[in-house]
Amino acid sequence: MKYTPTSVHRDLRLIGERFSQQRKLLLLTVADVAQRAGVSPTTVSNLEQGKPVRTDSMFSIARVLQLADGMVQASNPYLTDLGRLRANEQLPQRVRR
Repeated sequence: MKYTPTSVHRDLRLIGERFSQQRKLLLLTVADVAQRAGVSPTTVSNLEQGKPVRTDSMFSIARVLQLADGMVQASNPYLTDLGRLRANEQLPQRVRR
């Protein structure tokens, strides 16, 4: 089995807890979310328990739970401190070592 850093395990657990909280706020069951997202109830449960799931499954579930837009927005590099500092610079086409 592949090594996963402790910080990643912590992040998966936090995301799972937040997905679970949002599901309950929306008064949806695991089965409801699974059906609407086109995934199995086991996948929804695994995500909520902090276990790794496929990225497309996570985003399908996030879309049902109305969390996907926030996740996409959070990945905007120009919202980071470094991104704001370098916003006016031209990005290289590729980074080489």
